[in-house]
Amino acid sequence: MELTTLYRPVGSRELGLIRNSGWRAFPPRLPGQPIFYPVLNEEYATQIARDWNTREGGTGYVLRFEVETEYLKQFPIQVAGSRIHQEYWIPAEQLDEFNRHIAGLIEVVSEFRGRSTDPVE
Repeated sequence: MELTTLYRPVGSRELGLIRNSGWRAFPPRLPGQPIFYPVLNEEYATQIARDWNTREGGTGYVLRFEVETEYLKQFPIQVAGSRIHQEYWIPAEQLDEFNRHIAGLIEVVSEFRGRSTDPVE
């Protein structure tokens, strides 16, 4: 079976839910989040984890995992900016099925800590 390596930038809350799954599944999307978007390269995931998830003192993580390539073929690759900004758009209602096609465990490959914007007392 051929596998495709994907990446996912997450914050602390989502990481905790993934940990609770035994590192095997992504949690359901929140209301107002109709799409789950895993990305195709670590550089793009790092940009999001470092630049967005760390705002206001948060922590961002880059996760790596593998998905069955044949299953992914039903989803066109989306480009959200430059050519490195490639991602899949998985409809939220299909996330359980997506999780069933993850091979192995989801792993943390990097962590970024933000600085708080609160004044120091």
